[in-house]
Amino acid sequence: MTDATRGPVTVLGLGSMGSAVAAAFVAAGHPTTVWNRTPGKAAPLVARGATHAAAIGDAVAASPLIVSVLAGFEATLDALAPAGEVLAGRTLITLTSGAPSEARRVAAWAEARGARFLGGAIKNVSAAVGAADTLLYYGGDRAVYDEHLPTLRVLGGETVHLGDEPDLAALYEAAVGATLLPALLGFFEGAAVLASRGIEARTMVPYSAKWLRMIESLLPLLAEEIDTGDYTKLGSSVGLFHDALASDLAVGAEAGVDMSWHAPMAELLRRAVAAGHREHSVTALIEVLRTPAA
Repeated sequence: MTDATRGPVTVLGLGSMGSAVAAAFVAAGHPTTVWNRTPGKAAPLVARGATHAAAIGDAVAASPLIVSVLAGFEATLDALAPAGEVLAGRTLITLTSGAPSEARRVAAWAEARGARFLGGAIKNVSAAVGAADTLLYYGGDRAVYDEHLPTLRVLGGETVHLGDEPDLAALYEAAVGATLLPALLGFFEGAAVLASRGIEARTMVPYSAKWLRMIESLLPLLAEEIDTGDYTKLGSSVGLFHDALASDLAVGAEAGVDMSWHAPMAELLRRAVAAGHREHSVTALIEVLRTPAA
C-alpha cells in the first residue's frame, strides 16, 4: 500500500486503546479523523496529524471506514445514534468486548442503516498496537474483511478472520479472556504469600513464567480431552486437586492471605467428585461447568 492509496479512517473513542489505534493509523499515513465525548483527548493526536471532529456525524462522514474503540457495544450504539443516517455505504468495525448478543445487535443496527459490519478484538495491551506479534481477530463478512485487511494490518501483524458470524470476535474474546483474571489472581496470591516472608514478587517471575509455559504446552491435550469427552490422558485428576484444597487454605492461613476467591473453584471440584469424576482428568470440570448448580 502506497501513501497515495492509504484510505481515510475514522476512530471513535480515545481511551488508551482508541488513542493507540488512531496513532497507528496516523503513523501509517492514513488520513485519520478522531472523535471522543471528551474533546480534549484528541489534542495529542491532532498534534501528530489527525483531524478532530467535534460532532459524531462529521466524524462518520469523514471516512468510509469507521473504527469504534468505545467501551462496549452499548456505548457504541449510544454514540452512533445521532449519526445513523450518515452510516449508509460505510463499514463499521468495533474493537471492543461484550456479550455476543450485543455484537449481533450492533451488527443488525448498522446493517439496517446501510452499513457493513465487522466485530473485532485486540488481544493485547494498548502499547502493543501495531506490533508484528499483536493479535487481532474479526467476525463478519469475509469480503469486507479482505477489502480492509491491508488497513487492519496496521494495528497488528497477526490478523485473523474467525468466520462470517458478526459476533465471533466477542465470543472468542469472552472464551479466551476468561483465562486472564484467574491467572492474575493466582500470581497476586503468590506474591502475597511471598510478601508475608518479606520476599519480593519479582523473585518468582522466572519460575511463574516457566510454569505458564508448561501450562501452554498442555493446552492442545486439554482441548483434545474436552472435544472428545475422553478425560483419561492428562494424568492430573480431579481428585488430586480436590484433596489439595485443605493444603491451599492452610498456606493462606499461615501467610495471612485471603483465599476466599478459591471457594467457587473448590465447589466445582466437590461437585465433580460427587458426579463421579474423581479419577478423571481435571479437564472433566467442564462437565460441571456445562451443568450449572441449581
